[in-house]
Amino acid sequence: MLEIKGSVAVITGGGGGIGYAIAEHWVKNGGKVVLADVAQEPLEKAAAALAALGGEVVTVVGNVTSEEDTARLADTAIEKFGAINLVAPFAGIIKDGMMVSPDRETGKVTRKLSFDDFKKVIDINLNGVFLTVRECAARMIDNKCKGLICLVSSTGSLGTAGQISYSSTKAAMSVMPKVITAEFFRRGLSNQIRCVAVAPGYVGTPMVKNMNQQALDKILQDIPIGRLIEPEEVAQLVADIYRNEALSGDVYFIHGGLRLGSKG
Repeated sequence: MLEIKGSVAVITGGGGGIGYAIAEHWVKNGGKVVLADVAQEPLEKAAAALAALGGEVVTVVGNVTSEEDTARLADTAIEKFGAINLVAPFAGIIKDGMMVSPDRETGKVTRKLSFDDFKKVIDINLNGVFLTVRECAARMIDNKCKGLICLVSSTGSLGTAGQISYSSTKAAMSVMPKVITAEFFRRGLSNQIRCVAVAPGYVGTPMVKNMNQQALDKILQDIPIGRLIEPEEVAQLVADIYRNEALSGDVYFIHGGLRLGSKG
């Protein structure tokens, strides 16, 4: 069993949502955090809140799609704290839209999903994860750090209409743990660095809670436990997986029994 106390977590998308919840859980349990986000203001607020809890926190403003920025993020963790034990690349965006939208009357396509929007989601949610994981894993190996790479997938990985870009990236997150674990196994590293993904359903982030109430009520009708998943519950799952060294190479769903519209 690994201990969070004294361990170092590198978290992207840490200015809010699940990323911040993981950071908060980490410092409350004696861990250290390197928090990254593309926007400085929410990052500073998050760092101040964590410091108020007594946490050791370092912040890095950067773009996860930049090789230079992700390398700097990983280097910062080693320079400031001497280790990387948890990698949580949780930076991500959603730009929903149907791939093609025919007109109801004519049947002819009147709108198509913007290629720029599609690429932007792929760039941040997939390429950004790859770069963050690659750079952090390299430093973990070079510095003989033991720990976990924890990706974030989603129930959207099962296929959700209107989310072809987002669902594609989250499906990629579902297969990455198997690939990374296999590669590390070949190199004799799989007992040192594990890789998993957590796959939340609808999480009660401020963005979700503030959405149209009618739409939110419809979502809640499909969740057997009758409520949204709290960010802190996802953070607890990540922490439990970190501690339990028998958990590796798989995807762990946390969705309250959600079946994406099917009540069985």
